[in-house]
Amino acid sequence: MGKSGLNVVERAQLLIDKLNQKTAVIGVVGLGYVGLPLAVEKAKAGYRVVGFDIQVEKVDMVNRGVNYIGDVVDSDLKQLVDSGQLRATTDYSFINDVDAVAICVPTPLDVYQQPDTSYVESSTREIAKHIHPGMLVVLESTTYPGTTEELVKPILEHSGLVCGVEFFLAYSPERVDPGNKYFHTKNTPKVVGGVTEQCLTVAATLYRNVLDGEIHEVSSPAIAEMEKIYENTFRHINIALANEMAVLCNRMGINVWEVIDAAKTKPYGFMAFYPGPGLGGHCIPIDPFYLTWKAREYNYHTRLIELAGEINNAMPQFVVDKISYILNFEAKSIRKSNVLIVGVAYKKDIDDYRESPVLKIIEILKELGANISYHDPYIPSFKYKGEKYESIPLSGELIQAADITVITTDHTNLDYDLLGNRANSLLDTRNAMKHSNKPKGYYLL
Repeated sequence: MGKSGLNVVERAQLLIDKLNQKTAVIGVVGLGYVGLPLAVEKAKAGYRVVGFDIQVEKVDMVNRGVNYIGDVVDSDLKQLVDSGQLRATTDYSFINDVDAVAICVPTPLDVYQQPDTSYVESSTREIAKHIHPGMLVVLESTTYPGTTEELVKPILEHSGLVCGVEFFLAYSPERVDPGNKYFHTKNTPKVVGGVTEQCLTVAATLYRNVLDGEIHEVSSPAIAEMEKIYENTFRHINIALANEMAVLCNRMGINVWEVIDAAKTKPYGFMAFYPGPGLGGHCIPIDPFYLTWKAREYNYHTRLIELAGEINNAMPQFVVDKISYILNFEAKSIRKSNVLIVGVAYKKDIDDYRESPVLKIIEILKELGANISYHDPYIPSFKYKGEKYESIPLSGELIQAADITVITTDHTNLDYDLLGNRANSLLDTRNAMKHSNKPKGYYLL
């Protein structure tokens, strides 16, 4: 029996009833690329939702109905805020009012390539101050196996409440693919693992009431944590293979893109991954190293993951070397050459440049004395290592003034024919010019 006189089954059923009747109040901690879309979907499902964030600017924007996340429909956010279904705050005392809360904060790597769990820890401590019997807590942040039970659970139990008896705890990894036109928060299948059977049932009930995708239940939070790392490690390693093939094909004079197109005609046993200037974003360059770090605790060295990281991290330098090779044939050096970078975002059709390999390419080119200009329709400006860069409108004059143009992000709405008709030399790291006119000096990665 818990402190309120209910046993755990009764307490779980009470919360399940509130979830099914949509009378539960839901909290979301962290209003970024994962948290805000999740908060919007929960509000659209009929729940009253309170979003928590330490950034006053984000909270103010949400409360004004101003969207800042690509995967959220502007009108949806505005309507939900105006109707009172969704609001945001920096005051964690409002956790007292919620029946369930999801933690959607960043888990970056520190300078030693080790997981930085400080955001998860600080959020959990704030929740622990206001946790109450019958409440559900779900960690969604991508992290190493064991985080939910080894880190989050003890902090919450420091409140005096017992996990699985007086409150419920689960892990359900975020699955977000920015820019994906088909899969988004609402229709992507969800994996859920609870600390106890009741924890799992309660958490799965919440997601089934919010999402259209399948809710796949697993036997523990550690399984759910590991499967998320496995997803991203799978991509990390296969992209590394594609990049290594690109480097080798470059030396052999073989078109790696045509090789991949031919290979993917096989209807079984092959999945196409593509090379590029390097890895970027919030997941693929980072998440596999959570597992590398955790594996050391078990005296195991994840050689394949680390080797893949070396290959992917070497791609920006490979791009710069190829730029140097191309300029050399025109009797030019990188020093004082005008280099036009087309695309800074880490993938096409998004405004996110976190961990973008393009930043490293620009850094190396600057160190070698190149004059850098860039165009990206999604990123009008950015700061990197203390220097501010501003996007220049793509024009024939801009392209012709460049000694070499480098396509580093294959945004859909770029005028590739203009690039092909006006570029002096063009290095295409994404095979973006496949169906467009190409300049005489055209080179593939």
